[in-house]
Amino acid sequence: MGRGAYGSAGLLALALLTACSVNSPAEPPQGAAMAGGARGASVGVSPADKTANVPTDQPVVVSAQGGRLRSVRVDGGKSGPMKGVLSSDGTRWRSLGTARPGTAYTVTALSVDAAGKQSETTSTYTTVKGDKTFDIETITPNKDDTGLTVGIGMPVMIAFDKPVADRVAVERNLSIHSSKPVEGAWHWFDEKHVDFRPQKYWPARTKVRVDAKLAGVRGGPGMYGKRDVRLDFKIGRSQITKGSTNEHVLIVRRDGKKIREMPMSAGQGGQMKYHTTSGVHLAMSREPVTVMTSPGIGPGSAGYYQLTVYNTVRISNSGEYVHSAPWSVGSQGNSNVSHGCVNVSPDNASWFIKNTLIGDPIIITGTPRPLEPTNGWGHWQENWKQWLKWSSLKAGPTVLLH
Repeated sequence: MGRGAYGSAGLLALALLTACSVNSPAEPPQGAAMAGGARGASVGVSPADKTANVPTDQPVVVSAQGGRLRSVRVDGGKSGPMKGVLSSDGTRWRSLGTARPGTAYTVTALSVDAAGKQSETTSTYTTVKGDKTFDIETITPNKDDTGLTVGIGMPVMIAFDKPVADRVAVERNLSIHSSKPVEGAWHWFDEKHVDFRPQKYWPARTKVRVDAKLAGVRGGPGMYGKRDVRLDFKIGRSQITKGSTNEHVLIVRRDGKKIREMPMSAGQGGQMKYHTTSGVHLAMSREPVTVMTSPGIGPGSAGYYQLTVYNTVRISNSGEYVHSAPWSVGSQGNSNVSHGCVNVSPDNASWFIKNTLIGDPIIITGTPRPLEPTNGWGHWQENWKQWLKWSSLKAGPTVLLH
C-alpha cells in the first residue's frame, strides 16, 4: 500500500503578467532560440522554436538581453493562454502551471531596447501527446454531505478515477490555502486515494481552499490530468466528544467548555466480540434513520438482528454509530450491552445529531479493539511521524488565504 504527503509553500512575490515594463538586462537561458539583431534587444525563448514532444511540465522561459520585455503571450489555441510571472527587472518571464498535452503553443514576446525601439519575437512548440486522461472522481468534504462547514478533525480526501503512478507530479499541483497558518501533509492511502490533514486539529473558524491544478499534469505514462478543481469550505467551532467504555459516559466540549454529559452504553464484547473501537473517530454522516443488520450473520442464525434506529451519527466504516437506543436506557451509564455502537437516550441522540458537524472528533477509550486508520476516517489514528512515512514530498505550512 503506497502513500504520500505534501505541504504548499509561500506565495510568490511576483505579479501575473499581462504586459509589464522593465529596466536591466539578464542572460538568456542556455540553449534558447535567439532572435533580434544589433539594433534591438536580443530575446531568447525556451523551448526552442519548432521543438516537438515537449513535456507538459516544462516551463516556458523568455529572456531579454540588451533590453527589456514589454509583454509575453503564450497561446495554446483552444487550450487557452498560459499565465506567467515577470522578474522585477523585466528581463525574464516564466510560465506558471502546466501545458496541455498534444497542443501547439505560440510564444509572442514584445521587447524594447535601450534606445526605446520595439521588436517582436515569435516562437512555436508542441507538447507531448497524451493517450488518456485522469480526473478527480470525488473530493470530500462536499456540499451535499456537509454543507461545507465541518469539524476541526476534517481531512481533505481526493479519489481519482484511475491509478496515479507519478504521485510527485500530482502532489506538486495540490495546494491547501487557509486563513490561519496550519502545518499539514498529503498522504497516499493507495494509488487512487490521497488525503490531507493538519499535524494538529484545524483551528476553529478557519477558511480553507483546496486547489487541484491538475489539467495537463502527468499522472503516469501517457496519462494527463483532465481539469483543475477548486473547493472552498469552512471549519466550524471546536467540538470534541470523549467517551469511556469504563465510565459509561460521553462528554461534549465546545471551544474548551463542557456543554453536555450523556450516559452511554458501548459494545458488550463477549463471544461475538462486539467491541466498540477505541481511538479518534470522526463524525462521518448524520442519518435520521438507519437500518442496522448483524454483520456476517443471516436470518435464522444465532445472533442475527435487524434494527431500525433513529438519530444516528456514523463514526466508522465497520457499522459503528452514536445513536438513540431507548431499549438500553437502563444500562446507559452503568454497563455495556450494545453490538458495538454507542447507545444514548432518545433525547441525547436528538441533541447530538443536531449539534454535531461532519469531521467533529469523537474519541472513545477503554476497549481492546483499536480503530484502524482505514476504518472510515481514522486519519488521526496515525501519529505525525506515521502519517509522513508515506510522503513523497515534504510537509509544510498551508498558503495563507486572504
